[in-house]
Amino acid sequence: MRDMVTCFSEHAIRISETTCSSYINHDHHSNITPSIPNTLTYLYKTTLNSNPNTLLITITWSKNPLGHGDLTINFGENPSNSFKLNTFSRLFRKKKGQKLLDFDSSKINIYWDFSLANYNSGPEPVNGYYVLLVADPDIILLSLGDLAEEAVTKRLKNDYNQYKLLSKSVLISQREYYTGNNTLYSTKVQFCDSGISHEIVIRCSEDHDKIKQPVLYVSIDKRTVIKIRRLQWNFRGNQTVFVDGLLVDLMWDVHDWFYNPFSGSAVFLFKTRSGGESRLWLEDKFGQKDQEKVDFSLIIYASKNN
Repeated sequence: MRDMVTCFSEHAIRISETTCSSYINHDHHSNITPSIPNTLTYLYKTTLNSNPNTLLITITWSKNPLGHGDLTINFGENPSNSFKLNTFSRLFRKKKGQKLLDFDSSKINIYWDFSLANYNSGPEPVNGYYVLLVADPDIILLSLGDLAEEAVTKRLKNDYNQYKLLSKSVLISQREYYTGNNTLYSTKVQFCDSGISHEIVIRCSEDHDKIKQPVLYVSIDKRTVIKIRRLQWNFRGNQTVFVDGLLVDLMWDVHDWFYNPFSGSAVFLFKTRSGGESRLWLEDKFGQKDQEKVDFSLIIYASKNN
């Protein structure tokens, strides 16, 4: 993916004000099922007692060629520091277990239980599971799944409130990958720890009120924040919205949908902006250059090739 730098739009939309945007008419698309992601990747920032430097933990849920779901956990930027499970294959016998890994003078225990996990069409379970990452050996680096809190109280002996205070993981980036010709994408995201979960819908369809041309719609909580006509010419751009009191910069690049459909992808970026920032940027590097920041970004890659 090439680097891109654009200036922020001067025209910001505030989600909480009804006068700033219009609602999407969902009736025409009520019979369309949103695309299912092939891969979901979450990047967390945390620290270890044995090392004051920031530790990046990457959690990836993906579908393998057989259609089964894989969970990959990577520590740092070295691919060798990783752990992988096939979570809902019939061949996956060890639905509950533990693995000890050595990383940077620390020992990290991975506990998991997928024996009651339920799935929809995507690679990530919807409920009935937990994954715990415990280090040093008293710090919960990360807990995933609806059964995680119960697992902590049962598996770990010390007071649970102590673990919660020691846990320092922060979700700083989320990536979603889609493939297929159904250009309707729906996801939920929380832009900050103190905020609520928001529904984001991205749709590309023809505008039947005028000459038939592709139009891009992006909505947050069923409210349209951008509507881009003549998409073949307006294939790149950006807009700024206010969500939960935060500036969130929205960037789209759908060039490859029209001019490189067999090998390229459209990219949609939602990124919270610190007050001092003046430019929107997107780069291949998944981490953040300034490790003191806790800005959050959602990146959606949408390929139209089958």
